[in-house]
Amino acid sequence: MIRTDTARRLATGAAYGGGGVGLAGAALVALLREEARSARRRVEARSTKQDPPSGDGVYGRGGGTPIVLTVLGDSSAVGLGAHRAAETPGVLVAAGLAELAERPVRLVRLARSGARAADLEEQVDRALAERPTVAVIMIGANDVTARTATSVSVGHLTDAVRRLTAAGCEVVVGTCPDLGTIRPIAQPLRTLARRWSRQMAAAQTIAVVEAGGRTVSLGSLLGPAFASDSAMFSVDEFHPSAAGYAAAAAVLLPSVADALGVWPAAADRGLRTLRRDTARPVARAAARAVNRPGTEVQPAEVAGSETGPWGPWALLRRRRPTEMPTPEEAEHVGDESGSPLAGRSG
Repeated sequence: MIRTDTARRLATGAAYGGGGVGLAGAALVALLREEARSARRRVEARSTKQDPPSGDGVYGRGGGTPIVLTVLGDSSAVGLGAHRAAETPGVLVAAGLAELAERPVRLVRLARSGARAADLEEQVDRALAERPTVAVIMIGANDVTARTATSVSVGHLTDAVRRLTAAGCEVVVGTCPDLGTIRPIAQPLRTLARRWSRQMAAAQTIAVVEAGGRTVSLGSLLGPAFASDSAMFSVDEFHPSAAGYAAAAAVLLPSVADALGVWPAAADRGLRTLRRDTARPVARAAARAVNRPGTEVQPAEVAGSETGPWGPWALLRRRRPTEMPTPEEAEHVGDESGSPLAGRSG
């Protein structure tokens, strides 16, 4: 488990993966570099190298101004590895949110494959022009593989969340996935990749909550399933398959709906053994969330104060993943409101 003080240090400026590898000697460094090159060649050789259709459009029926859902981030937000727009996380969340809110939802996907946290600035510029109601951000994996300093990556993410929340937009961040589950990555690089990605996720959680957003842990959700079920991977063995994206969307949707006040309280009944509704310092919440599937961390108050002696308060919750619409059902939701549904055919 990531220790609380480690998570705090990562979020406030320390780079990750520092001198530990260097101390192991030049031979290990050379091995790690060769393993990284080998894994990259294997992934690139099998990658589709083509993003699925965006699925941008309006989902759901009924009157009123549509909820504007913007999706920002990297290839995981794009849905690279899926064949149809209806299999991507943006469309799945939009279709599910439309059903829960009983209002139309307009999806705007601004994520880009290969993006790093530094690219969020441009994506947020475009998102703000859409006047978003809620934004879903999935970012971090490319920063880990590129060995971007955590302080730099998290700084860009913090700026993005603050700009969005200042505009009245709710923000839900799916934290960095567990790269230790990626099969083309050999040992010992796989162990380091797991450590680095979990550190990134913990740092992201602290920074996002302090900036007014909420996070959902994806790494600990997808890790065990991806490690045991090859069907969760796409053909490149790096990006999720349609089943993998559905699993991610299933834990993101409750947090998105809750942020908008449309998540039904009845959906959480009977989960007292899973939920952790006690506020705690955000660093401690981040340390717990990084290893627990689908855990949400959001800002909280204690005795009317958002900050305690150990920093901002946070509420840690675990919800049962919601049942997601099938790709066919997601397409149907789009059809009924006249959505162009660009991804109907792969």
